[in-house]
Formats: sequence, structure tokens, C-alpha cells
Amino acid sequence: MLVVTTPTVPNREIAEVYGLVSANSVRSRNVGRDILAGIKSLFGGEIHAYKRLMRETREQVLADLVAEAEALGADAIVMTQMASSDIGQNLAEVYMYGTAVRLK
Repeated sequence: MLVVTTPTVPNREIAEVYGLVSANSVRSRNVGRDILAGIKSLFGGEIHAYKRLMRETREQVLADLVAEAEALGADAIVMTQMASSDIGQNLAEVYMYGTAVRLK
């Protein structure tokens, strides 16, 4: 599955547009990570546990987005966008969407 942020794919023509596909995931941090992150934040620097959590979340959301597009018969997703936000005190959401298409 080709996933791009552009409205078209270079050197390819869109044969059919299936429409909007989207996926999201809400993840919670755990107490162990919060304690270690709190200590790390006192000294500054990158918090690897949260970085890993967000990377895993983005990968899961992308896999879900691709699965939704494949179920429609698409072989590409164009105009892909991704956003993240905090939900509550210990929750983060990653949301991704795009347009499922079939290329010629």
C-alpha cells in the first residue's frame, strides 16, 4: 500500500476514489513510566519511554488505516494527515486520515 501526503502520486493516475479512511488510537501511560519520566524531566533530555510509546502508537494507527483502505479495494492513500493530542491527564490520541484510491 502506497501512503503519501500529496494529492497525487508522481507518474501515476488515480483511477478511482473510494473516499475518506481514518484510524485512531488512544494510549495511556503507566505509573512506572510516569515515575521515570518525572525523574528524567527534572534533569532535562529526551524521555525514551514516551518516545517509544508514541512511535508504537503511530505504527498501529498507520496499520489500521492501511487495513481500512485495503478493505475498500484501494492500493494507495493520498492526502494523508496525522495528528496527536492529549486526552485527560494520562492519555494521548493519535489520529490519521486520508483518501483511499486505486491507481492505474
